[in-house]
Amino acid sequence: MSIKEQISADIKTAMKSKDSVKLMVLRGLSSSFSNKEIELRSSGKEATDEDYLKVVASEAKKRKDSIEAFTSGGRADLADKEKVELEILSGYLPTQMSREEAEAKVKSILESNPEAKTNIGQAMKLVMAEIGQSADGKMISELVRQFING
Repeated sequence: MSIKEQISADIKTAMKSKDSVKLMVLRGLSSSFSNKEIELRSSGKEATDEDYLKVVASEAKKRKDSIEAFTSGGRADLADKEKVELEILSGYLPTQMSREEAEAKVKSILESNPEAKTNIGQAMKLVMAEIGQSADGKMISELVRQFING
C-alpha cells in the first residue's frame, strides 16, 4: 500500500473514530499531496512514494519549527498542539538514523567517491541520494562539512 493510500485509509478511520486532530492533520497532508501532484504534473512527471515522503518530511519540519517558535514565544499551549500534530506525521516517516549511523554512512560514501571529498555540493548530492529521508538533512550537511573540512 502506497503512503497516499495509507493516508486515505487513515482519514476514513479518523472520521469513523471522530478523531478531529488526526483528521485535520491528515486532510492537510492529503491537500499537500495534491499540490505536489499538480506541481509535478506541470513538468510531465508522476508523483512517487518518495515525493510523498518528502511532503510528509516537509510538513513535519514545519511543525518542528513552529514548536521552537511557540516555545521561545512562551506559547506552550500552541507548542503542545504542534507536538501532537508532529507525532501524527512522524508515524508516516521512515525511522530516522542515529547520528552515529549517519556518520558511518557518510564516511563510507565519501571514502568510496574520492572526487566528492573536495566539493561539498557534489558530496551532499551523493550522500542524500543514498540516505534519502532516513536522516535529517541538516545533520547530514554538518557531517559532510565536518568530513570534508577534516
